Order: sequence, then structure tokens, then C-alpha cells
Amino acid sequence: MNDTVADSLDANAMPAWLLGELRSDQAGETGAVAIYHGILWASKDEEIRRFAEHHLRTEQSHLRKINAVIPTKSRSRLLPLWRAAGFVTGALPSLFGARAIYATIAAVETFVDEHYLQQIERLDRENLFPTLKALLAECREDELHHKQEAEQALGTALHPVLRAWCRIVDFGSRAAVAIERR
Repeated sequence: MNDTVADSLDANAMPAWLLGELRSDQAGETGAVAIYHGILWASKDEEIRRFAEHHLRTEQSHLRKINAVIPTKSRSRLLPLWRAAGFVTGALPSLFGARAIYATIAAVETFVDEHYLQQIERLDRENLFPTLKALLAECREDELHHKQEAEQALGTALHPVLRAWCRIVDFGSRAAVAIERR
């Protein structure tokens, strides 16, 4: 699908809002890859490591697909920042155990679901780039699966400290998107 999407897109025909969204997607997928690298660096728990390795492969695939469709001139210049932020976002909760990791992933994926859905709906409303819309929908489905898997593993209600951490993660995700949209 990736070559088809890239071949069907005319970068010169992309509206500025879409270029900003693709840049935010590139930043987000870069950060997601780094989150899982952070988890793998910090966690020795075999179940967590399997979870992270599986999700890492998916996020790497998303990043390759987004990189293939975003015009070079519109790519993020802040990828080192998003790699560092993502790594910390994965490594830090790993120091506190599986529940902190699963809560972090659920928080990130809740935001990502909303973010991709907004883009898909706008492309649909404006009747633009159906192959790109399909690619984003495919990525969104994977992210929803990650969210559901994390929520299922997480189980019961969150401790107030963990809820506060998840609000910080959500805020950071929203701030990164706002920065990259510009």
C-alpha cells in the first residue's frame, strides 16, 4: 500500500494544513518508536519486553509509511527532540513497573486515536487523498489495538499519581502536535 499512497500523492497539491498534520504524524511515530526503545532499555520484565518489541515493529512500520508520503521539504526538523522525549516517556514509567507502562501506552494511544481520527474525518469531508486517508485509517486501527491491549493489561483504576502522569503524557502529546502543525 505504501508505494501506491506515495505515488498517488502530489505534494504540490497538498494543502498547508495537511502538510502540518503529516509532519505531526512523523513526529508522533518517531516519538512512539522511541517510547518502545525506552521501555526496552529500562525494563527487564519479559512480558513487557515482548509487548514493547511487538509494538515497536508496528510503530516502525507506521514511521516508514509516513516518511514515504511526507514531502522532504515538509518533514520535521525536531526529530531529535521527539526521540529524546519519547525515550524518556518509555523509560521513566518502566522504572515503576508494568502498570505504569501500560497506563502510559493507553494515554498515548488515546490521544493518537483522536489525532488520526480528526485527520481522517477532515480528508473525508474535503474529499481529498483517499489513499492517504486509508493509510491513516490503517495506522489508527493499529493504535487502537495497542490502546486496547494496554488497557486490558492495566485492568483496574489508576492510582492518582499514575493518573497525573497520564495527564502529563497527554499534554506533551498535544503540545508536540501543536508545535509540528506550524
